[in-house]
Amino acid sequence: MEADTPVTRLGEMYPGLPPGERAIARVLLDDYPFAALGSLRALAERAGVSPPTASRLVGRLGFAGFADFQAAVRAGAREHDRSRLSEFVTRPPDPHGAAEELRSGLAGTLAAMTGPLLDAVATRLAEAGAVWALGGPLSELAADYLVRQLAGLRPGAHRVPEQPAARARVLLDLGPPDVVVAYDFRRYSAATARFVDAARARGARLVLVTDAWESPLAEHAEVLVRLPREAGGPIAPLTHEIAVTELILVAAAARLAPAARLADLDALTRDLSSPDA
Repeated sequence: MEADTPVTRLGEMYPGLPPGERAIARVLLDDYPFAALGSLRALAERAGVSPPTASRLVGRLGFAGFADFQAAVRAGAREHDRSRLSEFVTRPPDPHGAAEELRSGLAGTLAAMTGPLLDAVATRLAEAGAVWALGGPLSELAADYLVRQLAGLRPGAHRVPEQPAARARVLLDLGPPDVVVAYDFRRYSAATARFVDAARARGARLVLVTDAWESPLAEHAEVLVRLPREAGGPIAPLTHEIAVTELILVAAAARLAPAARLADLDALTRDLSSPDA
């Protein structure tokens, strides 16, 4: 890590900090950079101190405000990512280390799916008039998986089509009963943002699955699922996205009681798979 980053300054200043500011610093250092990416109030609550105490620490670190501090954290993390990628491509990878990192990251991702968060997503999927899912490059696979499984649990589960004209036809019929589930990760998809903005303008609600840095759509999400970690090296975290989607589907199934629908689906599948007489 570089010589002068927010986390380096925190470590250097920690011994001389007042008790309240030291509590904030412990939270930041124990869960860096993710603890720095929420709101100032949320950070203060985690540390058990007041927001003004957190503001004083930010000022002591040399930042004009919390937004400047967060910008520096994000910039430092991106530079760290680039350094890791450079190291990965210039040095033979250690598969055992990568497996352990993936395992650790996945555990953190699953832990982030708290009971209340799962309840919120599952309730919206169960009660929506229709569910439309989409993603960007690679994350579209998670959106497709969600729809394939959800369609067996309830009617009205659809993938958002790729072509603009087809998306426009979908938007014609979207309204307040409907839910859009968007998977949006760095680099964030402009096409996803355009569809979501248009869907929200027609009253649809947004469930967003994104990364620790948060898609620009995060502020518009009725329910925000933020995955706290990425996979090791340059590999995108599809494992994490699929695992979270599995949890969401299990929670939704518990609200939908889909036994009869699944039995019909199995019977229809068998009929359609029978060889011609």
